[in-house]
Amino acid sequence: MSHRNTRQARPRLRSRVAVIVAGVALLSWAGPGASAFWTAASNGGSAAAAADAVAAGATPSVSVSAGNVSLAWNAGTTLAGRPVSGYKVARYASTSGGTKVPAGGTCAGTITAGPGCTDQGVPTGTWHYTVTPVLAQWNGTESARSAGAAVDTTPPTAPTVVAPAYVNSTNVTAVPVSGTTEPGASIALTAKDGAAHTITATVTANGSGAWNAAVNLSTLNDGALTYSAVATDTAGNQGNPATPGTASSVKDVVVPTVTKIALADAGTTGKNNSTRGKLDPGDNVTITFFEALDASTICTAWAAGADATLNGSNQVTVNISPANSLSVTVAGTACATSRIGAVALGATYYGSGTLSYGGTGVNASALSWNATAKTLTITLGALVPGGSPSNANQSAAAPSFTPDSGIKDLAGNSLAITPVSGSSSSF
Repeated sequence: MSHRNTRQARPRLRSRVAVIVAGVALLSWAGPGASAFWTAASNGGSAAAAADAVAAGATPSVSVSAGNVSLAWNAGTTLAGRPVSGYKVARYASTSGGTKVPAGGTCAGTITAGPGCTDQGVPTGTWHYTVTPVLAQWNGTESARSAGAAVDTTPPTAPTVVAPAYVNSTNVTAVPVSGTTEPGASIALTAKDGAAHTITATVTANGSGAWNAAVNLSTLNDGALTYSAVATDTAGNQGNPATPGTASSVKDVVVPTVTKIALADAGTTGKNNSTRGKLDPGDNVTITFFEALDASTICTAWAAGADATLNGSNQVTVNISPANSLSVTVAGTACATSRIGAVALGATYYGSGTLSYGGTGVNASALSWNATAKTLTITLGALVPGGSPSNANQSAAAPSFTPDSGIKDLAGNSLAITPVSGSSSSF
C-alpha cells in the first residue's frame, strides 16, 4: 500500500473507532438494564451512531374470574416505531411501593405471543399490574400500575333455602322457593322427586343476598320433594356441590273428594222402631272423604291435622229447612269462621215451624272431625222449641252433600263445591 492510501485510510479508521467507543460508552453508562440500543450506519464512506430507545410500557386493563386475572395492553414499540420483542408482567399489592411479584400462568417469564395474558391462581387480595416491554436483552420502562384487580378465591357457603310445606294444585306451576346467599351470587336450584326426576332453575341474588325462584314442578311425581341450591359468587367461586342448601316439600295435587254420605239413627237405649226413619236427638250425618282435610278450613278454631269436636252448650245448631236440607251453624265464640256445607236429606223429615237442634250438656248438638277416619260427623242435639218434625217414618233415601267453598285438604287443594250423592240410607 502506498503512503498516500495509508494516509487516506487513517481518518476512516479513526471514525469507526469513535463510533465503537461511543457505543461502548453508551452501554457502560446505561448498564445492563439500558432502555436504548444503537446501530452503526455507513453514509458516503463515513460512519455514524444511530441510537433508539424502548418506549414505556402501556398500563394494562384487568378483569377477574375467581383466582384468575386476565390482562390486556397496547402493543409496545421503540421511540422510532420498531416493535418490541416481548413483555414482562408483574403485580403489586398496593398502588405504590411494595414488593414486585412476577406474574404466573400465561403471564410468566417474557411473553412473546401478544399484548395480553392470564395470571392464574392469584391469591385473594387486590392486585395492581404492570407491563415492562423488552427488546432483545434490553428492558424498557415499567408501565404505570393498573386499577386494582380484586381477587376472591373463597367459595360461598351453602345458601339458605325456604320452600312451601306442600306443593298443590294451585301453586304447582310456579312453586315459590327462596333463600339468602352472598349479594349478587348466582343460585343453581334443583328440585327432585322420589324417582330422581329433576327440575332445575338459575336465579341471581339481589344486593342484599335475597333470592327468589318460581319453578314449575308439574312433571315431578306426587310425594316427597327435595330442593338443593349451590351458589356461585360474583368472583366466579362455586360453593361445594356436596354440601348444598336444602329444603323439602310434599307434592299433592289431587283434589279431595267425598267417598260416602250416611244418615244414621242414634240407636241408643230407649230407641224403638217407632222412631226409626224420623228426626230425633242423637241422629247423625257422617261424611267420609278420600283423604284427610285441613280441619282449620272447617272451623278456624281447629288445628290442621288433628281430631276436633264442638259440643258445648248451644255451640252447634243443626237446622232442617222446609226443603229437607240440613245445615249447621256454629256460635262465633266457638269458631270464628265455619265452613261445612249442606246435606240434602233425600226424604221428607221436615214437619212444621223452625226445625233447629241445639241443646246443652249431654243433649247438645255436636260437630266432630276424625283425622284418621277422615270423617266429619254432625250429631243432632235437643229440638229447640218452635218446630215439629214429620211424624211419618221415612224409607231409605240417598242424601247428597254440597260443601261450602274453602274446605281444603292438608296440601291446600280445595274440595269442589258441586253436590256429591251418597248411598241409600236413612235416619
